[in-house]
Amino acid sequence: MLRAFGAPYRYVQGRGAITQLGEFASTLEVRRPLIIIDEAIKDILLPQVMHGLGHLADQAVYAVFSGECTRSEVARLSAVAAEAKADLIVGVGGGKTIDTAKGVRIQCKQPIFIVPTIASNDSPTSRLVVLYTPEHAVDEVLRMPTNPDLVLVDTEVLVKAPERFFISGVGDALSKKFEAAQCIGSGRNNFYDAQATLLAQAISGLCYDTVREHAEGALDAVRSRQVNDDFERTVEATILLSGLAFENAGLSIAHSLTRGLSAIPELASALHGEQVAFGLLVQLLLEGRPSSFMEDLLSFYGRMGLPRTLAELGLHGDPVPAAQLIAKITWERAPYIKAFTFPLNQDRLAAAILEVHQSNS
Repeated sequence: MLRAFGAPYRYVQGRGAITQLGEFASTLEVRRPLIIIDEAIKDILLPQVMHGLGHLADQAVYAVFSGECTRSEVARLSAVAAEAKADLIVGVGGGKTIDTAKGVRIQCKQPIFIVPTIASNDSPTSRLVVLYTPEHAVDEVLRMPTNPDLVLVDTEVLVKAPERFFISGVGDALSKKFEAAQCIGSGRNNFYDAQATLLAQAISGLCYDTVREHAEGALDAVRSRQVNDDFERTVEATILLSGLAFENAGLSIAHSLTRGLSAIPELASALHGEQVAFGLLVQLLLEGRPSSFMEDLLSFYGRMGLPRTLAELGLHGDPVPAAQLIAKITWERAPYIKAFTFPLNQDRLAAAILEVHQSNS
């Protein structure tokens, strides 16, 4: 039975890292970068990106991301890349901008640099591309042939992003230890179509431990907009460790539930990491975790501002039909819902969703 491990070619993190873009681009001998960037941060960050590219900025072009990572948006920006004869894709922004840039990389078959501007999830390091419908529901998951050529994480940029995005990244990272254990325990393959290595298992545990130890101090850094050691460590956990963990060890119920949650209009606007955080509580309930463990984790959720109920995710109506619909869609559409070592069916999943919501309301 084969084991496999994959990662970005290079990961660089720290204050002012964005100034190194040109240096890393020079190793690829590229000439015409296409920068795909969020509208909200274009005026602030595009000049920094151009400066970081050095002489390559003279022939660089940029395109503004529309706001949703759909098939049509990937097609539109791929056409821009083709017209510009771009030989390097640079994705600058949040998770959906990054995934759109990855989609363009698949179409154009060029190297890709990822420059995250928020630490809301672990998409920067992976080769996965999550496509959404125009209604913001998960549509399809694609894969690049390789992981990104460079992931450049400028913590001076990330610490100034809205607090909610940072908290979402913590929610996304928390689940990896538990999802990895379920995926490995059930004998499921990772995202390289092979079994997890010992390294992947170790990374998933380190990710959880790092977040629990440093996230609260990192939140203080976000609120003061000043990078500290807790912030550096937590960002490394939420982007690098979390990304390596999910891709190399696998996913289970916590992430599966994003299929169902994102299909509910009231919940579709919740951030990915917020949905995963709630999904983790459902998974842990189904695992039968001790009450002392759950009380400790829920207390951490409260201090961090992570959602513990469907209402905190945005639901205003009756939770019973909502829980049933979330379970139904998840059961039908999530490819790793059965990466679980305990007996599970759609009804049991719906009951667990409702129980988590009611017990924490």
